[in-house]
Amino acid sequence: MNSASETLISTPLSEFSCEGKTAVVTGGPGLIGKALCRALYEAGAEVIVADLDIEAADETARKCGARAWALQVDISSKASLEAALETIQSKSGKIDILVNNAAINDKFENPALAGEQSKFERYPLEMWQASLNVNLTGMFLACQILGSSMTSGSIINVASTYGMVAPDQSLYKNEQGEQQFYKSPSYPATKGAVLNFTRYLAAYWGEKGVRVNTLSPGGVEAGQDAFFVRNYSQKTMLGRMAQPSDYKGAIVFLASDASAYVTGANIVVDGGWTAW
Repeated sequence: MNSASETLISTPLSEFSCEGKTAVVTGGPGLIGKALCRALYEAGAEVIVADLDIEAADETARKCGARAWALQVDISSKASLEAALETIQSKSGKIDILVNNAAINDKFENPALAGEQSKFERYPLEMWQASLNVNLTGMFLACQILGSSMTSGSIINVASTYGMVAPDQSLYKNEQGEQQFYKSPSYPATKGAVLNFTRYLAAYWGEKGVRVNTLSPGGVEAGQDAFFVRNYSQKTMLGRMAQPSDYKGAIVFLASDASAYVTGANIVVDGGWTAW
């Protein structure tokens, strides 16, 4: 057996290390974002928790540890991202990993009216535009400004199963068969666009050694109504909704050298939702 093979066998987990790398996670204080920050931190990276809510970002960074710090940024603002890049370069010198996790998932102020307001026929234009500004334009700007500074490394764009398949609106019917809510058109539209934007960037930046991939998570259990959790769980092969920790392994794989030959790909972690 040659020495290269012996080295590979003796250190099977070494390629998953992110030690010495700097990772930026937008939307870091979010439900999934917290788990992604923690996973990258545990893999050895310096983690920059980026978010518009600086207090939430700071709390997330403190819970990670000394190698994590918070950064206030509005990803829909080019000026804000440019200022953020200056701060990152002055404090950390470089970006090796960029996780574009920040996104809007529509919420209606009055649950009693959500069923009517979320219908496609009545869906507000301002909500459509807000989702485009953050979920798509914000990701574009983050890649253009932060990603352009990278000379190698990994960009991970977080999409969704609803970027691949249409929303099943029956999930939002309660035990009496009443439609409590309709999944809005903006979320699947923007998340679907993320998939092909990722492929575009993977092809565009392949020559300079920057890999660009998508992580498509399934739904995370987070205190939803019991009927929704049951309806959703029945549509997965594993019979349950996700926990935030279910995405930790996938993010470390995509961020690290373990995925050195993976680019332009969509890693689906959804309990089998889209595999039926």
